[in-house]
Amino acid sequence: MEPVTIIYSIVILIMSVVIHEVAHGAMANALGDPTAKLQGRLTLNPIRHLDPFGSVILPTILILSNSPFLLGWAKPVPYNPYGLTKGGKYAEALVASAGIFANFVLAITFAFIFRLGLIPSIATEPAFYIVLINILLGFFNLIPVPPLDGSKILYTLLPLPIQQKIKPLYHNQMLPVVFIILFLFVFGNIFVNFTFKIASFLIGS
Repeated sequence: MEPVTIIYSIVILIMSVVIHEVAHGAMANALGDPTAKLQGRLTLNPIRHLDPFGSVILPTILILSNSPFLLGWAKPVPYNPYGLTKGGKYAEALVASAGIFANFVLAITFAFIFRLGLIPSIATEPAFYIVLINILLGFFNLIPVPPLDGSKILYTLLPLPIQQKIKPLYHNQMLPVVFIILFLFVFGNIFVNFTFKIASFLIGS
C-alpha cells in the first residue's frame, strides 16, 4: 500500500470513529444525560477522542502487515445510564445505535455524492475508502459481543431473566480481546469481502 494511501486510510478511520463516538454522546445528551457534553466530548476535534493504540498504532500495524481487515476505535464517550431520563427501557439501545447509524449515514452520503459524479477524479479512491470504512465500522459494531454496540442493543431487547444470565459476560475483560483476535484470523477476509461488495454496490461500481 502506498504511503499516501496509508495516511488517508488512517485519517478516514480516525474521523469515522470520532464521529461514531460523538453520535453516542449526542444521543445520550438528547435523552437527558449531559455527561459527554460536560466533559467536552461533543466535539469533532480528534485530540479529545484519540486512543493512542486503537486509533493510531493498531490501524498502522494492520495496514503495514497487509491485513485484509482495518480495525480501530476511539476512547468511548462516557454516559451515565441512570441519567437517561428519556427513551424508557430502550434508552441505552438508542445510545448504542447512534454510533452505528452515524457510520451508515456517512457511507450512504458519500456514496450518493459519488454516484452524482461530484467527487473529483483525484479523490475517488479516498471517497470509496470513506464508504468502505464506515460500512465496515457499522457492521462490525452490530456484532452482539461485548463491548461492541450490538451487544448493548441485544441486551436491552432481551427478557430480564436472560439479561441476568448473560450479565457476567459484560464484565469479562478478556472476552473482547479474544473475540477480536479470533474474528481477525477466522472471519477477517470474509467480513472484508462482504463490506467491500456492499460499498461497491452503494457507489455503483
